[in-house]
Amino acid sequence: MERRFILVCVLILCVSSVQVLGEYHQEGKHHDLKEKVTHLHFYLHDILSGDNPSAVLVAQSNRTSKDSKSATPFGSVYAIDDPLTEGPEPTSKVIGNAQGTYVSTGRDKLSLVMSVDFGFTIGKFNGSSISVLSRNPVTEGHRELAVVGGRGKFRLARGFAKLRTHYLNVTNGDAIIEYKVTVYHY
Repeated sequence: MERRFILVCVLILCVSSVQVLGEYHQEGKHHDLKEKVTHLHFYLHDILSGDNPSAVLVAQSNRTSKDSKSATPFGSVYAIDDPLTEGPEPTSKVIGNAQGTYVSTGRDKLSLVMSVDFGFTIGKFNGSSISVLSRNPVTEGHRELAVVGGRGKFRLARGFAKLRTHYLNVTNGDAIIEYKVTVYHY
């Protein structure tokens, strides 16, 4: 009798487990999705100076020298809402914005770690974005960042962005950066 009771309890537990999995798990039909490759080319305007900056200092290390000549001294954290444009001119057509943060992580050379969402506001990719989380060694002429995700038309994105500094004011930190991005997505 006791064995039957234990067997019935085990069977009830097994059956209830299957039902729970059945409610919360569903196999998707992803075989019809085809991976796409999209190439993007735009310019980011990172403005730290003036009355209407697109990047602002939100935290700074108390150990960073006040005499630092860098516009972005080691340990500085910036919040950004930088415009993205078709061309390098500030008057060029705005196609979106880059929102996120970057931290100045280089003690001897200007290097940033960026966590930024590049959102597009016009055209075919309106409402879509790509996300970057990567190290940006600013003093190198050509550099590469990792695309780690996206949303909208760039859902499940991965890829890379090749950067080149088009303009840099070393006194105030204002910069215009050319982005050539290769995105793999579904």
